[in-house]
Parts: sequence; structure tokens; C-alpha cells
Amino acid sequence: MDTTQSITNNSRFQVSEFILMGFPGIHEWQHWLSLPLALLYLLALGANLLILITIQHEPTLHQPMYHFLGILATVDIGLATTIMPKILVVLWFNSKAISLPECFTQIYAIHTFMAMESGIFLCMAVDRYAAIYYPLQYPSIVTEAFVIKVTLSIILRNSLLMIPVPVLAAQRHYCSRNEIDHCLCSNLGVTSLACDDITINRFYQLALAWVILGSDMGLVFASYALIIRSVLKLSSTEAISKALNTCSSHLILILFFYTALIVVSVIHLAEIKVPFIPVLLNVLHSVIPPALNPMVYALRTQELRVGFQRVLSLGKSVARK
Repeated sequence: MDTTQSITNNSRFQVSEFILMGFPGIHEWQHWLSLPLALLYLLALGANLLILITIQHEPTLHQPMYHFLGILATVDIGLATTIMPKILVVLWFNSKAISLPECFTQIYAIHTFMAMESGIFLCMAVDRYAAIYYPLQYPSIVTEAFVIKVTLSIILRNSLLMIPVPVLAAQRHYCSRNEIDHCLCSNLGVTSLACDDITINRFYQLALAWVILGSDMGLVFASYALIIRSVLKLSSTEAISKALNTCSSHLILILFFYTALIVVSVIHLAEIKVPFIPVLLNVLHSVIPPALNPMVYALRTQELRVGFQRVLSLGKSVARK
């Protein structure tokens, strides 16, 4: 009887919206962060759109490696757009309220896009492994059909496994507190406001981290370990340099992505006394990789640089006409 009454009371006082407080500890001047964040967001959108246009426009870039890069650019745009517009609205207009359905949708989108990025990095590592280990068979192994199949499997894997995250969060009772010390709806940040037990939420979050991100990271680094071992066996210094240059841009981005993810997770679990730091790192981890990825590829991939020049020159010639 008491349990039933308690549940009824919890349901009766269920909050109708959450309040995103922004960056904890610096609420008075947090709006100054909007300028660098907005610039990073615009850079991420512009650079990734340029990559998509260049790959579509240049026939020489119609290869599996660049198809994966185009998919990564699309995922980066989705990840940044999932969080940055709402963060800028909070910082610019002090519009902190977010409805429960919108909040749970954002949780789902963040988790899905983050896992998608990890999955695409794995596909790119497998692509480079096949190109270096089986150079003669590579065109018959990594075909357009292969790219489509692995991309669809990653989308299916992530979209299905992430569904329980917002569903479990929505099943909790939020009967009193509704202020989130964050600029976005993070799963643990939201569920920590619940009045009932959130053990299953924490367990599923941990399981996802190990099953998806952990397995992807292990396979990625195993692929590159095999690649490096194979490359070092080459007799020609020029061949070694060319092979390493082909993989270096991928490896730089992969190391940055997983290192930042590990740092964010460790800082969150450590529960440090300055909550501003994990919140800022969490936001930056969602916007810096989308802005950084195109720049690394533009600097280290000659074919892409040539494609950029042709597309931008085409834009100038059209403007002159």
C-alpha cells in the first residue's frame, strides 16, 4: 500500500521539463564561451560540407577510403548539430528549459552519433589493413557493396543498441529536481535527478562502453599494430614512408578521439571537485573532432587538397560569371 502510494505521488509530481544550467561554477560569464563554441561549430559544418561536396564532385575520390571519409563527415555534422544549437541558445538567450521528450531524444542522438564515429574509424582501419596486407586483392575485397554493407551494419548496430538508453531514462521518476548542471542532456546527468534507483541505467551505460567503444577501440589498435608490423618489413624506405603516410591521418584522428573519450570518462568517474572541467571537456569532445577531422585530412592527403582547390576554384569561376 505504501509503495503504491509512493509511486502515485512520484507520478503526480513528475517534472514536465528539465533546466539546462550551463557550465557549473561560471554561470555569470559563461556567455563568453559562446563565441569560440560558435566558431568551432561553424568550422565543423563548413569543413565537413566541403569534404562532402569535394568527394561528390571529384571522380578521382570515388574510392572506398573517401566514401568512409564522407560518411565520417556526415556523422560529424550530425554529432555537432545535435548539441551545439541548444548550447548556443542557452548561452545567448538564457533559454534553459528543455522538454523531457526533447531531452531524451538528444541523449539517444548523442550516443548514436558517438558510436557511429567509433564504428566508422573501425571501418577505416580495416580498409587500410586490407590495402596494405592484401594490395593485389584490395579492389575485389573493399568494393562499393562492401562499403554499403558495413555502413548499414554499423547504423543498425548502433541505432538498435542505443534505444534502451533513453527508454530506461524515461522510465525513471523525476519528482523533485529538474536542474541539470550541464549544457546538454547527458544520460547520467539526467538520471542522477531521478527519485528512484538508477542502477540499471548505470549498468547499461557501462555495458555499452565496453561492448561498442571498447571492442571498436581494441580492433582498431589491433589493425594498426598489424599494419605497422607489415610496413616495417618492407625493404624500400620510400615504400615504408608512403604506407605510413597513407595511414597517419587516420591514426592521428583515432588516437585523439579515443584518448579524449577515455579522459572524459575518467574525469567523470573521478568526480573531481571542479564540475566545470568535465562539462567543458564533454562539450569540446563533441565539437572539436568534427572540426579537426577535415583539417587533418586536408593537410595530409594530397588528393583531397587538389579536390578542395578544384571545388573552390569552380566556386570562384561561377561567382565571376
